Amino acid sequence: MKLLVPVRHYLLILVVLILAGCPSPDDNQPGNLPSATPDSETKSEHTPPPEDQFEMSLQRDPVDDEITRYMLSNDKGMVVELINLGATVTRVLLPSGNGESVNVTLNFEDPTTYKMNPPYFGSICGRYSNRIAQGKFSLNNQEYTLATNNDPNHLHGGNEGFNKKIWIAEEINEADQVGVQFTYVSADGEEGYPGTLTVKVKYLLNNDNELKLEYTATTDKETVLNLTNHCYWNLGGAGSGSILNHELNLNCSQYIPVDKTGIPTGELADVAETPMDFTSFHTLGKRIEQVEGGYDHCYVRDNYDSEGVQLIATLRDPESGRSMEILTTEPGVQLYTGNFLDGSENVGGYAKHGGICLECQHFPDSPNQPEFPSTTLAPQEVYQQTTIHRFKFAK
Repeated sequence: MKLLVPVRHYLLILVVLILAGCPSPDDNQPGNLPSATPDSETKSEHTPPPEDQFEMSLQRDPVDDEITRYMLSNDKGMVVELINLGATVTRVLLPSGNGESVNVTLNFEDPTTYKMNPPYFGSICGRYSNRIAQGKFSLNNQEYTLATNNDPNHLHGGNEGFNKKIWIAEEINEADQVGVQFTYVSADGEEGYPGTLTVKVKYLLNNDNELKLEYTATTDKETVLNLTNHCYWNLGGAGSGSILNHELNLNCSQYIPVDKTGIPTGELADVAETPMDFTSFHTLGKRIEQVEGGYDHCYVRDNYDSEGVQLIATLRDPESGRSMEILTTEPGVQLYTGNFLDGSENVGGYAKHGGICLECQHFPDSPNQPEFPSTTLAPQEVYQQTTIHRFKFAK
């Protein structure tokens, strides 16, 4: 709305301004400076925005000569922190009702600790996430031997998997999202795998509180590939206690039974009328004692051969009211309830069941299980995967 002022008032105002602008005889003498505006006047004219107003942003913070931290934030107050070591998610901060933020993923406080990272907190696992039996597979009539770093099997890419590599980072600043693209080139023969593999992983945060992971990869020689992110979630807050009070729903009517070493038996089993059934919401702790060792199983997404991103899991914490939906293009999700967390320094001090992993991926040991969806990547092909974490929380 415009305020209309009579012309005679304009003339009066003009005269006053001219007189006020005329310097006094001493004003232009050396040593005489114009008077500063009092701080109180400056603050009253430039009031800072309220603390509950946020904006989308991307910040970069070097940790040491190798590691750089990236901080993504949106206009809802959600913050995601990443490092280029392992293309790792180190914190996911959600606003709470009391004006503070709560980190909902397990982490190490010191980013350099991720150079070891025995539990794979927040990292990209590869070349092959999950297990390969006896550390062996055949491709084109040639047998390949991998490290058996999870005796007697190969796990998450071996002794020096993608979680221990420094990735090249490229910042993404777009109108509707911010993010980082991490790139790593795995040499032919690295950890026993064939082919030079170029992997790109994009982390994207938008104002719908969605953290999207977009993976692509190409190879110059036929190889096997199964990528995932290994975040441990605790919607009550990292370090707040057990996740056994969380409620889980999986759009999975089948799971993959495994032997005592975590290798699939080759069948897809129905979850109905078993402790494995999460086709409706169940509290994680309700039946976990009926599962030897706790949950560490790959679930098969309903209609897993359909294309596009599909809802596979919903996790919620009744106490805090926070929830997380996971959508993916992958055929399976590995449910792991932090059974080997032991409270030691190696695992960041987190106790058993202090976090839950929901790792979207292909099935374990697929290179040795011909009836499972193929994880072979040929030179003329492009590996593609999308996984979305959608968070809901009290404003």
